[in-house]
Amino acid sequence: MAGEPQRGEARYGPGPRESAGRRGLAPFQWLLLVILTGCGGAGLWLQPDRAGALIIVAVGAGFLLVAVWRILLVMLSAAPTASPPEPSVWPRYTVLAALYDEAEVAPLLISRLARLDYPADRLQGLLVLEAHDHDTIRAALAAPRPPWLELFVIPPGAPQTKPRALNHALERATGELLTVYDAEDEPHPGQLRAAAARFAADDSGRLACLQAPLRIRRLAAAGADPFLDRQFAAEYAALFETALPGLARLGLPFPLGGTSNHFRTKALKAVGGWDAWNVTEDADLGFRLWSRGWRLGVIDRPTWETPPGGLEHWLPQRVRWQKGYMQTWGVHTRRPWRLGLRGAAALVLTVGAGLASAALHGPSLAWIAAAALVATTAGLSPATPFLSLSVLGLGTAAAWLACAIGARRAGVPYDARDMLAAPAYWSLLSLAFAHAAWRLVREPFAWDKTRHRADAPAPAAKLEGALDEAAPQRLSAAHVAAPEPVA
Repeated sequence: MAGEPQRGEARYGPGPRESAGRRGLAPFQWLLLVILTGCGGAGLWLQPDRAGALIIVAVGAGFLLVAVWRILLVMLSAAPTASPPEPSVWPRYTVLAALYDEAEVAPLLISRLARLDYPADRLQGLLVLEAHDHDTIRAALAAPRPPWLELFVIPPGAPQTKPRALNHALERATGELLTVYDAEDEPHPGQLRAAAARFAADDSGRLACLQAPLRIRRLAAAGADPFLDRQFAAEYAALFETALPGLARLGLPFPLGGTSNHFRTKALKAVGGWDAWNVTEDADLGFRLWSRGWRLGVIDRPTWETPPGGLEHWLPQRVRWQKGYMQTWGVHTRRPWRLGLRGAAALVLTVGAGLASAALHGPSLAWIAAAALVATTAGLSPATPFLSLSVLGLGTAAAWLACAIGARRAGVPYDARDMLAAPAYWSLLSLAFAHAAWRLVREPFAWDKTRHRADAPAPAAKLEGALDEAAPQRLSAAHVAAPEPVA
């Protein structure tokens, strides 16, 4: 925390050296850039053929390493985790949900939060609202809500982002544990109990955060896009069902999801809360907790969400993620030694590899298609370098494997048609990367808001093509008694 907060500012937030609000490169980043540019430039000037070949081999070897790493995570994530016993006394829990321009879904979110299966006298809930968002405030006031859930209106200020709102709410949090949900979320009713039991069983006291898996169900409302929705669901399944559990089993840090994070409140406050200037504050926070000696884990009680919808909604969401990953990479490479060797490796293999993959998917596929077309037109066999074929084959296989295994665990359909269509989706990620790089320069702190629509899971009879109906441990509203609504 840097100094006293000004009027309209939250008490919490990392200092300038740990915030994305600081623009420009740090001294270490300048030094590394000069060394790499100088060595690369000298090599290309003195030995262009040899240096070019060396760069290609290094890049190819790096992507082969990432592919092997992803396969390893899939294998490690399969190991079952024993459920700890319930604590004798349930800790007090704070539930935060930051809403902006969400009048359409606010009543549905409130009804879903009311189904959380946790002692009501141990709950504090805050719907965090912007002072000028009158429509959402009215919708939240009009909706029946349980006694433990209250509205919390934050003062105007900049930047107008979700993490800034959460930092204001953190000042009011009274729970020993704290979780965050988004407007479109439908958390498993037993998620808080599962997280509380895991924290209680942690003898080290260094477990700071547990990430619940996010699972994507079919968007029943207008605006659904079958191609994007299915690929988006598989992408989430690969991340939350294979990658994060594998990283947690290895005891490594990882980028948190933007919702369903369960924190020890004291740990969250100790690291300064969220970075209000980072548009993927969750990704940054996972590594910041690690750098301060805290540890991360996962639980298996999921939260269901709907996909963004068509390209006009999907693209801004992915642009924000890519831009936030760039910010997170920039922040944590200022002083990478603070993460230690294992933490820095995890940063490279998650955030760094994700950015590099997104940047190169589209151009690589375009190059392959162009080479094949030119060779076919000329009546020649296309060149097939062994390293390039290995990167293409193993990388594609690793991505398909992670999506297929993750989709099966999450109850998400993923078949041969989805595998064949995946390269087109990966190419769209390159479009999002290019847009994000431009926005990082022009509008680094602009928050691309995803519109959420009132939606509900499809009826159980309509399983064909649904995105989450087969997920294990699914509970319908009839299985959980909601508290009596209070006006």
